[in-house]
Amino acid sequence: MPLPSQFHGLLTAPVIVAPMFLVSGPDLVVETCRSGFAGTFPALNQRTTAGYEEWLAEIRDRLQAFGAAGGKPAPFGVNIIVHRSNARLQADLQATVRHRVPLVITSLGAVKDVVDAIHSYGGLVFHDVTNLHHARKAAAAGVDGLIAVAAGAGGHAGTMSPFALIPEIRAFFGGAIVLSGAMSEGRHIAAARIMGADLAYMGTRFTATRESLAAPGFKSMIVDSHAADIVYTPAVSGIPANFLRPSLIAAGRDPDDLSVDRNSAMHLEDEAKAWKDIWSAGQGVGGIGDIPGAADLCARLVREYKDALAEAGKLA
Repeated sequence: MPLPSQFHGLLTAPVIVAPMFLVSGPDLVVETCRSGFAGTFPALNQRTTAGYEEWLAEIRDRLQAFGAAGGKPAPFGVNIIVHRSNARLQADLQATVRHRVPLVITSLGAVKDVVDAIHSYGGLVFHDVTNLHHARKAAAAGVDGLIAVAAGAGGHAGTMSPFALIPEIRAFFGGAIVLSGAMSEGRHIAAARIMGADLAYMGTRFTATRESLAAPGFKSMIVDSHAADIVYTPAVSGIPANFLRPSLIAAGRDPDDLSVDRNSAMHLEDEAKAWKDIWSAGQGVGGIGDIPGAADLCARLVREYKDALAEAGKLA
């Protein structure tokens, strides 16, 4: 299956560390890229396009210094919301092109003009999808990869099993397929590859690291939670997503009675404000028991991944 040439020889394991809203920043991106995982962050984690460019320059300079010292960093990437509600879309896109960001992850809209702009300098475009309808639209827009956000993923997740989603996408799409959903261990990376994905997409596991921008209480809640503590609801932002039950309760919400009426107290118009206090995570929280440094976590996942592949070979 096709792993883009931009990744060849630079990954210690086939992993993209997902761009997490209000969580991913330069330290997490740089440490994961230094460790051979593709680190990413959302452009909107900076309040302005000027701030976004500052982060791009910082990440580029730190990774270039690492390369000059003999290191081989993995490519980094950014997430851009391609939707009419994103007033910064054009400005952020122009900044992305100026800085020649290697990987761009688009969400909430697959637009050919955006894809063409990234392709103009040789960048890659991956688009996250939760169903086959959106996967087909993104493929028609010319994206290089599809991120299959399966059931149990953190953030805006789908409901399809990866066993159904991956082969159905592969039936019509010849590019890279990235699997997202409840992955917290190296053996999950191996399972994604065996299932037919080219790369694994890990978010929640990296929220609980020292370099993430998540609040200390958020990290601790992930460590203390299990799959049963994840609530799937559109009530927070209008789009179905997975959230930690204890954070809903702490914010004064009833997880068992969440209204989706836009005029009710349950609906929060300002998503950024909502996600600051109501924390998103995937069903893989039950496999997370510590808050390590990102580099140490990457090394552990690589070991687990290789051990799992070796074990799989013995099953034949």
